[in-house]
Amino acid sequence: MNLKNSCPNNERVTTALLLAAGTGSRLYPLTQNAPKCLTIFNGVSILERMTSSLNLHGFKRLVVVTGYLENHIRDFLGNQVGDMKIDYVFSPLYETTNNIYSLWMARKVINEPFLLLESDLVFDVSLMGAMLYPNRMAVAKMKPWMNGTSVTINQSQQVKAFLADNADSFGETKYKTVNIYSISLDSWYGISKRLDEHISAGKVNGYYETVFAEMIVDGSLIFKAVSFDDKPWYEIDTIVDLAKAEKLFMPDNYTTTKTVTLSHPNFINNESDQGFNLLQPAKTEKLNVTKQL
Repeated sequence: MNLKNSCPNNERVTTALLLAAGTGSRLYPLTQNAPKCLTIFNGVSILERMTSSLNLHGFKRLVVVTGYLENHIRDFLGNQVGDMKIDYVFSPLYETTNNIYSLWMARKVINEPFLLLESDLVFDVSLMGAMLYPNRMAVAKMKPWMNGTSVTINQSQQVKAFLADNADSFGETKYKTVNIYSISLDSWYGISKRLDEHISAGKVNGYYETVFAEMIVDGSLIFKAVSFDDKPWYEIDTIVDLAKAEKLFMPDNYTTTKTVTLSHPNFINNESDQGFNLLQPAKTEKLNVTKQL
């Protein structure tokens, strides 16, 4: 069944879902006494950077799926951060499950369009501006330091296929998944049903990208590609990643963005080597930011 209400959707996303249940074992010993999202990055925790960005972009609700040392996250965030209400979902099987299970755990508490994020990401605050409307997916051209799931994109700027790490794209340009998705309510209903099937079959230690990949193939899910190439971002899985990300965001290498986009973004053309364009934010209404991120 094809998705009826796919990419054209003007309903502004004001809810975010953060998956933060994992043990962060690859960041040990930094995660010995705190979850990964509370790792300090250039003097500020990853979680504080993320919630600051969400607040600046007008989000009103944040749902956090917790697991490992969840009390640390609850103590840090409380029930409100700025104008953003905080809700929690505890995943008791966090030690033996993966992000597909964490996403499935949120199925009963979210009944609105939302932004899906992982808790090990740092990114320039302005990049969020193009992700504020549903059925969009953040991507970046593959670089030597990147690994994991990638995608290919068709001439309509839509995600064509998900590829496992090192899978052959048969000459098509590969784009890294940034692990930020905006999801419409119609899409979420379909995703939830597919998650139910996987979890019922005992596939609790997989990745939600498997579900997305299946749905892209059968036409029941559509994502518009949003390029994250113009500003820095990094996925922090290891101590080496942390050091590289901190260097990337150091003042000598990076000028902190002083504005954030709050209005519906216009898009400019950005030709790729395949002859089609990815969505990129153009100049829009801006709000001054006083807090250093």
